[in-house]
Amino acid sequence: MQACFSTLASRPVLVTLEGMQNPLLTRRQWLLATAALGTASTQAAPSSTSPDMRDVTLRVGTYKGLWRPLLQASGQADTPYKIDWREFNNGVLHIEAINGDALDLGSGSEIPAVFAARQKASVRFVAVTHEDLNNQATLARKDAPIRSIADFKGKRIGYVRATTAHYYLAKQLAEAGLSFGDIDAVSLTPADGLSAFARGDLDAWAIYGYNGQLARTQYGARTIKTAVGYLSGNFPIYANPRTLDDTPRAAAIGDLLQRLQRAFAWSNSNYLAYARAQSSETRVPVGDLVELFNRRSGDYSLAAVDETVLRSHQDVADTFVKLGVLDGPAAVRPLWDRRFYTLLKS
Repeated sequence: MQACFSTLASRPVLVTLEGMQNPLLTRRQWLLATAALGTASTQAAPSSTSPDMRDVTLRVGTYKGLWRPLLQASGQADTPYKIDWREFNNGVLHIEAINGDALDLGSGSEIPAVFAARQKASVRFVAVTHEDLNNQATLARKDAPIRSIADFKGKRIGYVRATTAHYYLAKQLAEAGLSFGDIDAVSLTPADGLSAFARGDLDAWAIYGYNGQLARTQYGARTIKTAVGYLSGNFPIYANPRTLDDTPRAAAIGDLLQRLQRAFAWSNSNYLAYARAQSSETRVPVGDLVELFNRRSGDYSLAAVDETVLRSHQDVADTFVKLGVLDGPAAVRPLWDRRFYTLLKS
């Protein structure tokens, strides 16, 4: 949760299931990884001028296996405020909860944020995470006569409407001289899409996350294209403007963003520990999570809002207008809030 972002780090070494000390690591790399762990696990001491956050409870939206186990595994979970974790499985629900003042912080892709801009929802976007784009892919069945996107013409192609899958599939089709009118497009939820793919009801499928990995490992799906080069890799963090107007709660959000930033940096050198924490919550096998990590398009990170983020998001909005998914133009800039820029750049 869009052109491939340009700040990707060089390809890290593979994680192995035998243990964290990969034999491919040099001594210097291992020392750096160990140092990163120590840095990430160190809790920041509160400033004498920081607002008192002891009475603050942040209502934070999460996805199963993401922020909550990430903070715990990285040693960043001991916050000076309480967190009321609320699980939602897509960004639309995060934004709806924030708009209804039932959530203080959430996250998702640029797509729900486009609809929020069009509807002038009561939400702000305060940071972005950079996530894997190789786990967002267009897959073909192992026995389908498909070798490229051009072969999609007349075929039954699954996707998830108004999501990143919708966006990058549209971009890939256009690049091949096709449009949604040239395929038998089937909008399905990720779970329903996996079932349809398993039954052979789809020739190909644009999908993201664990369901794509299951299609590969259990049903022999072939990757035709990933979202690299089509998505920015920017996944906005959504905030409640009412919370941002409250000094102690806004300070708690800033602290949590910094903790997540340290935790993401830690995960790149300590992914096996994170995968184990994820697996205990999601029941996805550790090996599958590690395989996804080892095939990732770039390192995970949390970054401040800058102009490239705004331009990328506006491009997504304009594309959905052209596709007819939006009923009119959406200006995204007014919903982006840069108050944490200095905090996250320091």
